[in-house]
Amino acid sequence: MNDKSVPDVSVIVGAYEAMPYLIRCLESVEAQTLGAGRIEIVAIDDGSTDGTGEYLDDFAARTSIPTRVVHQANSGGPSGPRNVGIDLARGRYLFFLDADDYFADESLERMVAMADRARTDVVLGKVEGVNRGAPGSMWRRTTARVDIYDSQVIYTLSAQKLFRRELVERLNLRFDEGLRTGEDALFTMEAYIRGNGVSVIADYTCYYLVGRDDGKHVTKSGSYTLRFDSVSALMALITELVPPGAKRDRLMVRPFTVGLIQQFGHGVLKQPKKIQRHKMALAAPLMARYWTPGVAARIKVTERLRLDCVALGRFDLLADMLAFVKAETVPEVVHRGRARTPYLVLPHFGDRSTGLPEESYRVTVPDWLGKPGLRRIEAPEAVRRRNSLPRRVVRGLRGQARHVALLRHRAA
Repeated sequence: MNDKSVPDVSVIVGAYEAMPYLIRCLESVEAQTLGAGRIEIVAIDDGSTDGTGEYLDDFAARTSIPTRVVHQANSGGPSGPRNVGIDLARGRYLFFLDADDYFADESLERMVAMADRARTDVVLGKVEGVNRGAPGSMWRRTTARVDIYDSQVIYTLSAQKLFRRELVERLNLRFDEGLRTGEDALFTMEAYIRGNGVSVIADYTCYYLVGRDDGKHVTKSGSYTLRFDSVSALMALITELVPPGAKRDRLMVRPFTVGLIQQFGHGVLKQPKKIQRHKMALAAPLMARYWTPGVAARIKVTERLRLDCVALGRFDLLADMLAFVKAETVPEVVHRGRARTPYLVLPHFGDRSTGLPEESYRVTVPDWLGKPGLRRIEAPEAVRRRNSLPRRVVRGLRGQARHVALLRHRAA
């Protein structure tokens, strides 16, 4: 079916000071059941001084997998090496394998088969953390084609996925070398939005995300200003590619809840006032431009209120919200109107002088009161959907059937 001179997958490995993690990383590529003849490795030594470059050369000389090694001066981030790899890759698909991490044996075989079968441009293989956390909400079931606007895949925007090279070249997708963190989120989000579908493999762990013991993992480095840069860039990309409306609002939840809000967690209360003021100033234009009622309505009350405080420029109110959450206080629930709409009584509820509208306290998405598992609360709309006429009819018919069966059993 395929041109055998063209590998199925180009595994692109950007490596900087990667020893000894690089050893297991490359061994996992050699162990792939896809077979050496269907893989190529493009490895970029990004100015390492710990033996990474020498190990790559030795590996290339002895492995049965066609391997090309590029040595270059340090670029300062992962984007440059990945872009070099894209330019040199020949495979039908690309996979960006971090030098710290490693594959499970059947990873590439399963992902290529999924992409070929579903004809999708991006395949997500289940990720498991080793000595660190890993995203988990998107691995509920294996799905040949997901709707990015109605799934959890937007919560994994790292580069460790299978991308169809035709898509990458058609869109001229490259990693932003001006960003020092979050650059892969832009690449992946654009592939999600503009590509021909996304697949998810959830029934097999494909990728092991390793937390380095030496603390040199790139996601642990960099100042908070770099985080604001990456969040701003992702919000701008979504705005550019998706028209105003529900779809844009859904995608915009991601940079607000995984990115911006982390800058205003409990730790911010311990930071110097100068940094607190600077963070509020950096957030102000983002809140003014991108924080809309449609986005707010898709976020849980406690997170929404924190972001509302930031939008108002009120650090004092934010501190009150953080203290309430940290104390693990279970908020009272009050109901309004004939629909019995639930509102959570968090700090400053009903105090109009703060600028926080009562609407900010309304439950619009499923939420938990107290620790997860204590009490679940839902918006009336969700309850109504569950109790809609078709569902009630089905339940009624099932109930009648059980009743008839019981009468027959008694008669017998």
